[in-house]
Amino acid sequence: MQPQHRLERFSALLCREDFDLAEACLLIAQDAYPDLDIAHYLERIDALAATVGSRVAGDAFAKQKVVALNRYLFNELNFRGNDGDYYDPRNSYLNEVLERRTGIPITLSILYMEIGRRLGLRFQGVSLPGHFLVKLRVSGAQLVLDPFCGGEAQSESELRARLAQVLPQREAETLPLSQILQAAKPRQILARLLRNLKGIYLQSEAAQDTLAVMQRMVMVVPQSAEEVRDRGLAYCRLDCFRAALADLQDYLERRPGAPDADEIRSRADALRIECARLN
Repeated sequence: MQPQHRLERFSALLCREDFDLAEACLLIAQDAYPDLDIAHYLERIDALAATVGSRVAGDAFAKQKVVALNRYLFNELNFRGNDGDYYDPRNSYLNEVLERRTGIPITLSILYMEIGRRLGLRFQGVSLPGHFLVKLRVSGAQLVLDPFCGGEAQSESELRARLAQVLPQREAETLPLSQILQAAKPRQILARLLRNLKGIYLQSEAAQDTLAVMQRMVMVVPQSAEEVRDRGLAYCRLDCFRAALADLQDYLERRPGAPDADEIRSRADALRIECARLN
Protein backbone atom coordinates (compact mmCIF):
# COMPACT_ATOMS: atom_id res chain seq x y z
CA MET A 1 0.00 0.00 0.00
CA GLN A 2 1.34 3.43 -0.97
CA PRO A 3 2.06 5.98 1.83
CA GLN A 4 -0.83 8.22 0.80
CA HIS A 5 -3.26 5.31 0.86
CA ARG A 6 -2.00 4.30 4.31
CA LEU A 7 -2.65 7.83 5.58
CA GLU A 8 -6.12 7.83 4.05
CA ARG A 9 -6.95 4.56 5.80
CA PHE A 10 -5.64 5.97 9.07
CA SER A 11 -7.74 9.11 8.63
CA ALA A 12 -10.85 7.05 7.92
CA LEU A 13 -10.25 4.98 11.04
CA LEU A 14 -9.92 8.07 13.23
CA CYS A 15 -13.29 9.29 11.97
CA ARG A 16 -15.03 6.37 13.65
CA GLU A 17 -16.53 7.17 17.03
CA ASP A 18 -15.08 4.06 18.70
CA PHE A 19 -12.15 3.03 16.54
CA ASP A 20 -10.02 -0.07 17.05
CA LEU A 21 -6.91 0.99 18.97
CA ALA A 22 -4.87 -2.04 17.90
CA GLU A 23 -5.66 -1.44 14.24
CA ALA A 24 -4.66 2.23 14.60
CA CYS A 25 -1.33 1.22 16.15
CA LEU A 26 -0.67 -1.29 13.39
CA LEU A 27 -1.43 1.34 10.77
CA ILE A 28 1.19 3.55 12.41
CA ALA A 29 3.62 0.64 12.24
CA GLN A 30 3.13 0.42 8.47
CA ASP A 31 5.33 3.49 8.08
CA ALA A 32 8.28 1.44 9.35
CA TYR A 33 7.02 -1.88 7.95
CA PRO A 34 5.28 -1.13 4.63
CA ASP A 35 4.41 -4.78 3.97
CA LEU A 36 2.94 -5.36 7.42
CA ASP A 37 -0.16 -7.58 7.34
CA ILE A 38 -2.54 -5.83 9.73
CA ALA A 39 -5.19 -8.55 9.58
CA HIS A 40 -2.59 -11.15 10.61
CA TYR A 41 -1.64 -9.27 13.78
CA LEU A 42 -5.25 -8.54 14.69
CA GLU A 43 -5.89 -12.29 14.39
CA ARG A 44 -2.95 -12.92 16.71
CA ILE A 45 -4.51 -10.65 19.31
CA ASP A 46 -7.82 -12.50 18.81
CA ALA A 47 -5.99 -15.80 19.39
CA LEU A 48 -4.38 -14.55 22.61
CA ALA A 49 -7.80 -13.51 23.91
CA ALA A 50 -9.35 -16.82 22.83
CA THR A 51 -6.73 -18.77 24.78
CA VAL A 52 -7.36 -16.76 27.93
CA GLY A 53 -11.11 -17.08 27.42
CA SER A 54 -10.84 -20.86 27.15
CA ARG A 55 -9.28 -20.98 30.62
CA VAL A 56 -12.04 -19.22 32.52
CA ALA A 57 -15.70 -20.07 33.01
CA GLY A 58 -18.22 -18.24 30.90
CA ASP A 59 -19.56 -16.48 33.99
CA ALA A 60 -16.12 -15.69 35.44
CA PHE A 61 -15.73 -12.48 37.40
CA ALA A 62 -13.56 -9.69 36.02
CA LYS A 63 -10.80 -10.37 38.58
CA GLN A 64 -10.68 -14.02 37.55
CA LYS A 65 -10.21 -13.00 33.94
CA VAL A 66 -7.44 -10.58 34.92
CA VAL A 67 -5.63 -13.33 36.83
CA ALA A 68 -5.90 -15.66 33.83
CA LEU A 69 -4.73 -12.92 31.45
CA ASN A 70 -1.72 -12.07 33.61
CA ARG A 71 -0.74 -15.71 34.03
CA TYR A 72 -0.90 -16.42 30.30
CA LEU A 73 0.61 -13.20 28.94
CA PHE A 74 3.35 -12.60 31.48
CA ASN A 75 4.11 -15.97 33.06
CA GLU A 76 3.64 -18.37 30.15
CA LEU A 77 4.42 -16.19 27.13
CA ASN A 78 6.89 -14.02 29.07
CA PHE A 79 5.79 -10.63 27.72
CA ARG A 80 7.83 -8.07 29.61
CA GLY A 81 8.93 -4.47 29.76
CA ASN A 82 12.10 -3.68 27.84
CA ASP A 83 14.26 -2.06 30.52
CA GLY A 84 17.48 -2.88 28.71
CA ASP A 85 16.77 -0.98 25.48
CA TYR A 86 13.84 1.26 26.35
CA TYR A 87 14.29 3.69 23.44
CA ASP A 88 14.50 1.08 20.70
CA PRO A 89 11.77 2.24 18.26
CA ARG A 90 10.60 -1.35 17.90
CA ASN A 91 9.16 -1.06 21.41
CA SER A 92 6.63 1.44 20.04
CA TYR A 93 5.38 -0.72 17.17
CA LEU A 94 2.64 -3.18 18.13
CA ASN A 95 3.69 -5.81 15.59
CA GLU A 96 7.19 -5.87 17.08
CA VAL A 97 5.78 -6.08 20.60
CA LEU A 98 3.88 -9.19 19.54
CA GLU A 99 6.89 -10.69 17.79
CA ARG A 100 9.53 -9.91 20.43
CA ARG A 101 7.21 -10.08 23.45
CA THR A 102 8.65 -6.91 24.88
CA GLY A 103 7.77 -3.25 24.79
CA ILE A 104 7.33 -0.03 26.71
CA PRO A 105 4.48 0.78 29.12
CA ILE A 106 2.14 2.24 26.52
CA THR A 107 2.44 -0.53 23.92
CA LEU A 108 2.17 -3.31 26.50
CA SER A 109 -0.85 -1.51 27.95
CA ILE A 110 -2.45 -1.20 24.50
CA LEU A 111 -1.99 -4.92 23.90
CA TYR A 112 -3.33 -5.66 27.38
CA MET A 113 -6.39 -3.49 26.86
CA GLU A 114 -7.09 -4.96 23.43
CA ILE A 115 -6.93 -8.54 24.71
CA GLY A 116 -9.09 -7.50 27.64
CA ARG A 117 -11.67 -5.88 25.38
CA ARG A 118 -12.08 -9.18 23.56
CA LEU A 119 -12.70 -10.81 26.94
CA GLY A 120 -15.34 -8.27 27.93
CA LEU A 121 -13.00 -6.37 30.26
CA ARG A 122 -13.53 -2.62 29.94
CA PHE A 123 -9.97 -1.52 30.56
CA GLN A 124 -9.03 2.14 30.29
CA GLY A 125 -5.59 3.64 29.83
CA VAL A 126 -4.08 5.92 32.47
CA SER A 127 -1.49 8.36 31.13
CA LEU A 128 0.73 9.22 34.09
CA PRO A 129 3.76 11.48 33.69
CA GLY A 130 6.59 9.16 32.69
CA HIS A 131 4.51 5.97 32.75
CA PHE A 132 1.34 4.37 31.41
CA LEU A 133 -1.05 2.11 33.33
CA VAL A 134 -4.41 0.40 32.89
CA LYS A 135 -7.44 0.62 35.15
CA LEU A 136 -10.61 -1.45 35.52
CA ARG A 137 -13.74 -0.94 37.58
CA VAL A 138 -14.45 -4.13 39.58
CA SER A 139 -17.05 -4.70 42.29
CA GLY A 140 -17.46 -1.00 42.98
CA ALA A 141 -13.70 -0.48 43.32
CA GLN A 142 -10.96 0.48 40.89
CA LEU A 143 -8.16 -1.89 39.99
CA VAL A 144 -5.00 -0.23 38.63
CA LEU A 145 -2.56 -2.52 36.80
CA ASP A 146 0.93 -2.14 35.35
CA PRO A 147 1.42 -4.26 32.20
CA PHE A 148 5.07 -3.13 32.03
CA CYS A 149 5.61 -5.00 35.31
CA GLY A 150 3.64 -8.17 34.67
CA GLY A 151 0.19 -6.71 35.29
CA GLU A 152 0.92 -5.99 38.96
CA ALA A 153 -1.82 -4.17 40.88
CA GLN A 154 -0.84 -0.68 42.04
CA SER A 155 -1.79 0.77 45.42
CA GLU A 156 -2.39 4.47 46.00
CA SER A 157 0.93 4.78 47.83
CA GLU A 158 2.74 3.14 44.92
CA LEU A 159 1.06 5.51 42.47
CA ARG A 160 2.05 8.55 44.54
CA ALA A 161 5.61 7.27 44.90
CA ARG A 162 5.79 6.96 41.12
CA LEU A 163 4.49 10.51 40.69
CA ALA A 164 7.06 11.77 43.19
CA GLN A 165 9.77 10.67 40.77
CA VAL A 166 8.62 13.20 38.16
CA LEU A 167 6.60 15.84 40.10
CA PRO A 168 7.32 18.04 43.11
CA GLN A 169 6.81 16.04 46.31
CA ARG A 170 3.92 18.15 47.59
CA GLU A 171 2.06 17.93 44.29
CA ALA A 172 2.57 14.16 44.13
CA GLU A 173 1.18 13.80 47.66
CA THR A 174 -1.87 16.07 47.28
CA LEU A 175 -3.17 15.50 43.76
CA PRO A 176 -6.67 13.96 43.94
CA LEU A 177 -6.61 10.29 43.02
CA SER A 178 -9.40 10.90 40.49
CA GLN A 179 -7.10 13.32 38.66
CA ILE A 180 -4.15 10.92 38.79
CA LEU A 181 -6.27 8.13 37.34
CA GLN A 182 -8.13 10.10 34.70
CA ALA A 183 -8.87 7.84 31.73
CA ALA A 184 -6.96 8.56 28.53
CA LYS A 185 -9.06 8.71 25.37
CA PRO A 186 -7.98 6.67 22.33
CA ARG A 187 -6.66 9.73 20.48
CA GLN A 188 -4.67 10.74 23.56
CA ILE A 189 -3.15 7.26 23.70
CA LEU A 190 -2.16 7.42 20.04
CA ALA A 191 -0.70 10.90 20.51
CA ARG A 192 1.46 9.68 23.39
CA LEU A 193 2.65 6.71 21.36
CA LEU A 194 3.55 8.99 18.46
CA ARG A 195 5.35 11.44 20.75
CA ASN A 196 7.54 8.58 21.93
CA LEU A 197 8.47 7.80 18.33
CA LYS A 198 8.90 11.47 17.50
CA GLY A 199 11.39 11.89 20.34
CA ILE A 200 13.33 8.80 19.34
CA TYR A 201 13.62 9.79 15.69
CA LEU A 202 14.49 13.41 16.45
CA GLN A 203 17.25 12.21 18.76
CA SER A 204 18.67 9.94 16.05
CA GLU A 205 18.17 12.64 13.38
CA ALA A 206 16.14 10.25 11.25
CA ALA A 207 14.39 12.95 9.20
CA GLN A 208 12.21 10.75 7.00
CA ASP A 209 11.02 8.68 9.96
CA THR A 210 10.30 11.85 11.92
CA LEU A 211 8.18 13.21 9.09
CA ALA A 212 6.22 9.95 8.82
CA VAL A 213 5.42 10.15 12.54
CA MET A 214 4.46 13.83 12.25
CA GLN A 215 2.06 13.11 9.40
CA ARG A 216 0.17 10.80 11.74
CA MET A 217 0.46 13.16 14.69
CA VAL A 218 -1.18 16.07 12.88
CA MET A 219 -4.08 13.78 11.99
CA VAL A 220 -4.49 12.58 15.58
CA VAL A 221 -4.31 16.08 17.16
CA PRO A 222 -5.22 18.51 14.35
CA GLN A 223 -5.95 21.21 16.93
CA SER A 224 -2.29 21.32 17.99
CA ALA A 225 -0.54 24.18 16.21
CA GLU A 226 2.75 23.06 17.75
CA GLU A 227 2.58 19.69 16.02
CA VAL A 228 1.90 21.44 12.70
CA ARG A 229 4.97 23.60 13.34
CA ASP A 230 7.06 20.53 14.10
CA ARG A 231 5.89 18.84 10.91
CA GLY A 232 6.93 21.97 9.03
CA LEU A 233 10.38 21.76 10.60
CA ALA A 234 10.57 18.09 9.60
CA TYR A 235 9.75 19.12 6.01
CA CYS A 236 12.55 21.70 6.24
CA ARG A 237 15.09 19.03 7.10
CA LEU A 238 14.07 17.16 3.95
CA ASP A 239 14.17 20.30 1.75
CA CYS A 240 10.43 20.10 1.10
CA PHE A 241 10.23 23.88 1.02
CA ARG A 242 6.63 24.47 -0.07
CA ALA A 243 5.16 21.98 2.40
CA ALA A 244 7.36 23.39 5.16
CA LEU A 245 6.28 26.95 4.41
CA ALA A 246 2.60 25.99 4.42
CA ASP A 247 2.92 24.42 7.88
CA LEU A 248 4.94 27.26 9.37
CA GLN A 249 2.50 29.85 8.01
CA ASP A 250 -0.36 27.83 9.50
CA TYR A 251 1.41 27.82 12.85
CA LEU A 252 1.98 31.59 12.79
CA GLU A 253 -1.67 32.22 11.91
CA ARG A 254 -2.77 30.11 14.87
CA ARG A 255 -0.09 31.32 17.33
CA PRO A 256 0.98 34.82 16.23
CA GLY A 257 2.16 35.65 19.74
CA ALA A 258 4.00 32.38 20.42
CA PRO A 259 7.40 32.66 22.17
CA ASP A 260 9.11 31.28 19.06
CA ALA A 261 7.05 33.31 16.57
CA ASP A 262 9.96 35.54 15.52
CA GLU A 263 12.22 32.56 14.91
CA ILE A 264 9.52 30.80 12.87
CA ARG A 265 8.85 33.98 10.84
CA SER A 266 12.55 34.12 9.97
CA ARG A 267 12.43 30.51 8.84
CA ALA A 268 9.29 31.19 6.83
CA ASP A 269 10.95 34.17 5.12
CA ALA A 270 13.92 31.99 4.16
CA LEU A 271 11.55 29.34 2.83
CA ARG A 272 9.76 31.91 0.65
CA ILE A 273 13.08 32.72 -0.98
CA GLU A 274 13.75 29.02 -1.58
CA CYS A 275 10.26 28.52 -3.03
CA ALA A 276 10.75 31.51 -5.38
CA ARG A 277 13.92 29.91 -6.70
CA LEU A 278 11.95 26.77 -7.57
CA ASN A 279 9.49 28.70 -9.75
